[in-house]
Amino acid sequence: MCDQLSKLSEQEMKSYRVQGFTCTNCAAIFENNVKELSGVQDAKVNFGASKVYVKGTTTIEDLEKAGAFENLKIRDEKEQRVEREPFWRQKENIKVYISAILLVISWFLGKHYGEEHIFPTIGYAASIVMGGYSLFIKGLKSLIRLNFDMNTLMTIAILGAAVIGEWGEGATVVILFAISEALERYSMDKARQSIESLMDIAPKEALIRRVNEEMTVHVNDIQVGDIMIVKPGQKLAMDGVVIKGTSTLNQAAITGESVPVTKTIDDEVFAGTLNEEGLLEVKVTKRVEDTTLSKIIHLVEEAQAERAPSQAFVDKFAKYYTPAIIIIALLIAVVPSLLFGSDWSQWIYEGLAVLVVGCPCALVVSTPVSIVTAIGNAAKNGVLIKGGAHLEEAGALKAIAFDKTGTLTKGVPAVTDIVTYGGNENEWLTLTAAIEKGSQHPLASAIIRKAEENGLNFNNIIVEEFQSITGKGVKAKINNEMYYVGSPSLFEELHGTISDDKKQKIAEMQTQGKTVMVLGTEKETLLFIALADEMRETSKEVINKLNNLEIKTLMLTGDNQKTAIAIGNQVGVSDIKADLLPEDKLNFIKELRGKYQSVAMVGDGVNDAPALAASTVGVAMGGAGTDTALETADIALMSDDLDKLPYTIELSRKALVIIKQNISFSLAIKLIALLLVIPGWLTLWIAIFADMGATLLVTLNSLRLLKVKE
Repeated sequence: MCDQLSKLSEQEMKSYRVQGFTCTNCAAIFENNVKELSGVQDAKVNFGASKVYVKGTTTIEDLEKAGAFENLKIRDEKEQRVEREPFWRQKENIKVYISAILLVISWFLGKHYGEEHIFPTIGYAASIVMGGYSLFIKGLKSLIRLNFDMNTLMTIAILGAAVIGEWGEGATVVILFAISEALERYSMDKARQSIESLMDIAPKEALIRRVNEEMTVHVNDIQVGDIMIVKPGQKLAMDGVVIKGTSTLNQAAITGESVPVTKTIDDEVFAGTLNEEGLLEVKVTKRVEDTTLSKIIHLVEEAQAERAPSQAFVDKFAKYYTPAIIIIALLIAVVPSLLFGSDWSQWIYEGLAVLVVGCPCALVVSTPVSIVTAIGNAAKNGVLIKGGAHLEEAGALKAIAFDKTGTLTKGVPAVTDIVTYGGNENEWLTLTAAIEKGSQHPLASAIIRKAEENGLNFNNIIVEEFQSITGKGVKAKINNEMYYVGSPSLFEELHGTISDDKKQKIAEMQTQGKTVMVLGTEKETLLFIALADEMRETSKEVINKLNNLEIKTLMLTGDNQKTAIAIGNQVGVSDIKADLLPEDKLNFIKELRGKYQSVAMVGDGVNDAPALAASTVGVAMGGAGTDTALETADIALMSDDLDKLPYTIELSRKALVIIKQNISFSLAIKLIALLLVIPGWLTLWIAIFADMGATLLVTLNSLRLLKVKE
């Protein structure tokens, strides 16, 4: 689908929203009709997202004519979504009501005058025409093209019933089929609501300040660099950077995080998030079509159009299944009468019933509804799954490998321990921060942050003769005394040796995965500062949940063995691999795939790109605002946290189970109904109930995926 759309986009391409699709077959017919329109060079329909992409020139009126067979309604994608009428008041359902009333009246007439009388016959015929007119048009067109779809089967069955005098049953089949289609349409609309609700998250207008003048502007007219004013209680219309104010933002719509996040100057903010407290001024950094929310919606819609392996199997199976049903029905209608002299009308009737029960609706809809529902549910919960294939692969995972830095840990070092040897802790920490102010090392930043947290006034200290000692640390003069800040090896060189108790303390902290920095002079050691890349609060819980799901968890890191073992044991992974270069991670993922077949790699989407690509499913952290994560990964966790991973696995597993249930049930119900032909028990009533019941049950079964929560 993505490749086809990229080909379309080489020239002018426009997308439209479609309202009223009931099945994939109808979508295919509509696509062909659009391609035949004057001025249209090519077209592609996305059934899951209910969109049509058109290359060339056309009008909404022409598109609606192309979709008139299904009473489709078209609107420009940029237009505001119009709320549909309640299901029972929708115009396309009115013909069903009229047809049903005619059927009931005809039944009473049949009871009064007899079923063979002209009055009930006319009534049944009127009911068939009213309820089945569009069905017959589609069916006859398909028959002319030798395209044996469900419309063809139903048309032959209903007209055949009329020919052999079963007007009442023919009318009943029309009514029940129309009801089935209406309920299918309702169910698909329900499944699509997860994405449509995403579209409504961000407001369509925003208060903008330009050249000291404030004005309300539509999002399509907002430019990069505009200043957006967001009041408490309002949602952000655009992505941007805070230039004034501090507030807490509820980012649940984008990242799935339930806890509001504090945002202040220079922090990135996203369209669709809710400003809860303060007044913010935000400099717009992206146009409306490039916002994180727009990208999420676009990628999810494309994902819903990607066919899962099970769907590809079903589509291929249905291609041969439908003609086979027609042949079986023909044989049932003809063979018993020709070979055994049986009653022609009875076996023609049985053959027509086989056509109805053999309708592939339930089978064809069994997979796409599940895929659309699951991917939509995931998107609402802050997980972007980029296609049905990836959804199925995630459900089959046997092992998950995690990068350490920035994935299991926060990726930012922090001070964990301070050990003093004479003097005051705050005094020595103040000196250390003053010296480290001149360093660009990440560990120096962590020490400065710690001093700021403790409220230490290190900026007023005069530092002289600052000098970096390559690979070991720094030195500087304060109050005519030379101080050194660096690794323990630097002080071994300065002092010749370090006392055993201090060596033991250093070793103890290093065993815990911490890096030790030392403050001292040429003669003595004053302070040990231990730093570590802090564990994410949720990492241990997430790994524990995955282990309970019987998934092997591994940690792959380029860090040293001691630190890796300390972090790995703390988080609870079942295997640890350290000192790995990017190519080592890639090779290890390949080994895992050979052993476990289905393997995921979880990383930040940048450094781990080769390993993410080599895994069965690549999972990127922090998709919100990270273009690389959105583009490279098969699954993106929109919040910069792992707590959505177990939910994703459980949703994928549930989707796999439901897809298998749907396919099995669809085939089983038809097999049972076909077996009723042997004793001659299969009626058109039973056939349509079997077909309609199977379709509704697989659809409702798929909608259970909307209820899967964290």
